[in-house]
Amino acid sequence: MVRVVDGKRYSTDNAEEIGCWDNGLSDRDFGSLSETLYRTKKGAFFLVGDGGPMTWCSRSCGSNSVCGGEKLLPYTEQEAYAWCEKHNKLEAIYKYFSKMVVDA
Repeated sequence: MVRVVDGKRYSTDNAEEIGCWDNGLSDRDFGSLSETLYRTKKGAFFLVGDGGPMTWCSRSCGSNSVCGGEKLLPYTEQEAYAWCEKHNKLEAIYKYFSKMVVDA
């Protein structure tokens, strides 16, 4: 997938995959959602989602209808860290965000 957002080109082919998550629903379920977090060679983070019509990946498909789709969102370092924390991606947290983690 290649997208241009705010004048910046994001490509899943040229980025490092940091982690994946899906909600476990069937692809036929309107709420099914899978997400993959990436990091570009320049250090920018982005999230790619593939989901049904009841997810943040939905798109208009005409005649007042909504379909499932695929979307890309640029993420800040803090947003990427929060995504990893939310989905318990500990290896990614230690590898990419160690400076953000302190002992309790």
